[in-house]
Amino acid sequence: MWSRRSCRYRPDASGLEELRARRREQESALRKARRQQQLVSKRLLREDSLVNGDGQAGVEIASEPLSEQEILQLLRDVQRGTEERKKLLSRLRRGLQHKETQQKFVRLEGSMRVLIGLFTSSLANIQMEAARCLHELSHSSDPAVAEACLPSTSYLLTFLSGHSVEFTELCLYTLGNLAVESDAVRKQLLPQGIIPALASCIQSPHVAVLEGLGYVLSQLLQAREAPTKIIPLVLDSVLPQHMLRLVSSNLELGMGVAVEFAWCLHYIVCSHVNNMLLISQGIVSTLVLLLLELGSMMSKAATEGLELLICPVLRCLSNLLAEDETEGCKVQIQDERLLVALFLFMQYFLQQHPFLVQECLWLLNNLTADEPIFCSAVLTLDLLPALLQLLSCSRMVTLLALTVLCNIAEKGPAYCHQLHQKAVLPSLLSTLALSDAQVVSQSLELLHLLFLHLPEAADDFLSQAGLQALKQHQDNPQLQERVRALSETYLQPAAASLISYAGASAAVFPSS
Repeated sequence: MWSRRSCRYRPDASGLEELRARRREQESALRKARRQQQLVSKRLLREDSLVNGDGQAGVEIASEPLSEQEILQLLRDVQRGTEERKKLLSRLRRGLQHKETQQKFVRLEGSMRVLIGLFTSSLANIQMEAARCLHELSHSSDPAVAEACLPSTSYLLTFLSGHSVEFTELCLYTLGNLAVESDAVRKQLLPQGIIPALASCIQSPHVAVLEGLGYVLSQLLQAREAPTKIIPLVLDSVLPQHMLRLVSSNLELGMGVAVEFAWCLHYIVCSHVNNMLLISQGIVSTLVLLLLELGSMMSKAATEGLELLICPVLRCLSNLLAEDETEGCKVQIQDERLLVALFLFMQYFLQQHPFLVQECLWLLNNLTADEPIFCSAVLTLDLLPALLQLLSCSRMVTLLALTVLCNIAEKGPAYCHQLHQKAVLPSLLSTLALSDAQVVSQSLELLHLLFLHLPEAADDFLSQAGLQALKQHQDNPQLQERVRALSETYLQPAAASLISYAGASAAVFPSS
């Protein structure tokens, strides 16, 4: 799900694997958070209020589960065509909110045939109520219930050009729910033409329809078979161009549509099916401009939920930069304002959503890995103090911040000189005092780069009790070789030079 640009100086293989393992943990935590926000799990559309028997709006009261006999009687009564059919279907729908009723319903012979017949009714109110019953079934956690809904998929696709926004929205979320876990449903939907149907639907002017469409598409793109069977069809359609348009439009009207399609783009980019096509369609410039716009919103009050949009956009750009084949992506990202936006995000979300700080640092790492322009920008825009402050945060944030500092130091003496001037050594002495072997290892890597390109930094390190800071790690099996190499290569010659200088001073100014 994530990628990091290769660079000359990075953690050893075992350390990198641990970084990846922790990254997967972060992915898991984020998925859990997104499920709680109803962005990944099945979604249920229910009316907050319904018209009660007196014609007044009232809160719907869930009924008890229905017995098999009650279900049969409801189906018989509905088929008789009485004027009470809508009320009967409403009672069935409330019963289908219970798992046991769902299971009884799909086991009854002919029950789905009756429901689908009502779903295709020419009476709009009957059709809508039957659609709500199907929607309740689609939300079931029982795979057998989802598979019982298979005969409805062709009608659900047909009705995406339905008679009302509410009806189309209901069909979309029902399709998305059915596609979440059922391989059989997805296998049937593809030849039935779900991708062309979505490509037509995405041109709707209605926000509710577009959000529902984004939900369906995100479920399809996360399927196991998506890279081979689904994403190629999506890329061959008009969907990507519209997704790029919608991901950055009308944010002031609400971010629901943008969030949905940003995650869709993220899943496509992570598949590595044809990212060059997305680049040619302008994904890089679109997402960079979107981040700049979102950065400008940080000073405003209404930022709730903004992290759910920023996160997939950051990941898209990070993964595009990490691909060796997408050299054109680096050319398109030349706007230094992007760095300012990243640091604004980190400052704003550090306490409440620390996972987003890691996402920003991964992108910053991939930007600075090979590009001197962004390394220079970190220094000239005076962003280094904020980066150094992150060294006192969580372990993962500290590791990523150290990696970015290594990217800058690797660029040569001029960059190391500025790092030295900005007091990077005191910050490194603090990280060397930690017990975490990986943090210390990355700190040693940064010291190596500083001493390699700026030998006088070794003198200052010694004068700030740096040798004592290293000695506490000399018996650590994971660190002792690096500590010894650093001492022998840079610090012992520097110490000898200092001793020689002190001896010469004593000869010139003898004690009385």
